[in-house]
Amino acid sequence: MVDKVPVTITVNGARHVREIEPRLLLVDFLREDIDLTGTHVGCEHGVCGACTVLMDGDSARSCLTLAVQADGAEVETVESLGSVDSLNDLQQAFRAHHALQCGYCTPGMLMTATDLLRKYPLATDDEIRDGISGNICRCTGYQNIVAAIREVADRRNGQ
Repeated sequence: MVDKVPVTITVNGARHVREIEPRLLLVDFLREDIDLTGTHVGCEHGVCGACTVLMDGDSARSCLTLAVQADGAEVETVESLGSVDSLNDLQQAFRAHHALQCGYCTPGMLMTATDLLRKYPLATDDEIRDGISGNICRCTGYQNIVAAIREVADRRNGQ
């Protein structure tokens, strides 16, 4: 039996204090311990990007991050962006541009795009494509995803 360790992780503005096993992955903490199931588990190798969250403002693969590594951190999940009744501008653009089909990659894609939009002007579609290149979508062919991010980048850049 492994001794549990205390962690305090702020997720979407709410502070969570737990005793957890040191080997618990952040994605499992989010999905199983605090019931935030928007973050998806895809490849479990950090390749597909479905599990992407923001940790202290930077994209992180929650399937590769131990929850103990997030002790003291601020974590943002897709649930932080908006709700069914009140989508944020990026979610609205994804809907308007049909930038999802099965929806499995969408939470990770939205979190990656959120990180990109906060940090970079994304002046070209090539910059957007480069920025989301670590997220795999098997359905859309990426064109509509790029168009949705482009719309938000242009609006935020005053164009």
